[in-house]
Amino acid sequence: MNRFVEKFASSPFQTPLEGGIVKMHGHYDAAQDLAYPTFDIPDVHNPVDFLRNVTDEDSPEYKIKIQHGTTTLAFEFQGGVVVAVDSRATMGNYIASQTVKKVIEINPYLLGTLAGGAADCQYWERELGRRCRLYELRNKERISVAAASKLLANMVYSYKGMGLSMGTMVTGWDQSGPNLFYVDSDGQRLKGEIFSVGSGSTFAYGVLDSGYDYNLSVSDAIELGKRSIFHATHRDAMSGGSVNLYHVTEEGWTYHGNHDVGPLYYEYQDQMARGRQ
Repeated sequence: MNRFVEKFASSPFQTPLEGGIVKMHGHYDAAQDLAYPTFDIPDVHNPVDFLRNVTDEDSPEYKIKIQHGTTTLAFEFQGGVVVAVDSRATMGNYIASQTVKKVIEINPYLLGTLAGGAADCQYWERELGRRCRLYELRNKERISVAAASKLLANMVYSYKGMGLSMGTMVTGWDQSGPNLFYVDSDGQRLKGEIFSVGSGSTFAYGVLDSGYDYNLSVSDAIELGKRSIFHATHRDAMSGGSVNLYHVTEEGWTYHGNHDVGPLYYEYQDQMARGRQ
């Protein structure tokens, strides 16, 4: 009789970890259950070596070619931080989408950008958003940009060499003011004032370097971000679609619209023609 009761007393959808927590504490703790994400890995002796061999272009066993391209940028100035990204997703020479949202809104004061593998960036930045929210609930204050970027770097470092592809920027406003960090899938974390990431970043840097000044007005800074992404989409085949713009201030981030690069081309051409007259 006891075996019969035990068989049907627990839900068939209950995870082993959930069941163990319930037995130990008498209640289910969702934060503890979701604290450490787990993934399926290749059933081989050493998954890290296996993935490195099949994803390394110089390896004779190279079989998995991760094809991606994008242009994202962010820079600090006297009025806060401007974030600008394109919206094209590619798979080699195939354009998969022209409307990808490459800025993850972590919370009203924090933003993250996507470059590399879309799935990796989206998953880990949403996981970062969850952990930032748990930090707020536990500590009764917003997490700093530095701490948020460190959380992300620590999480992905645990999977170094396992095939992740991610180059992201984490930016926002905290008690110390505006901050900008670069984090990649190797766990590298850099603080800076100007970053551009992706296949079109060299073109974006060219425009940024020629027009950047810390004392730019808000309108000029937003225009610089838009123009930089536009020129990158014009020269880089892996970038395109439209330009999404964000401005981060002490009150939080503000979205400054989606600008199709087609009309922008003719707008800038007209400006150049008028300038030559």
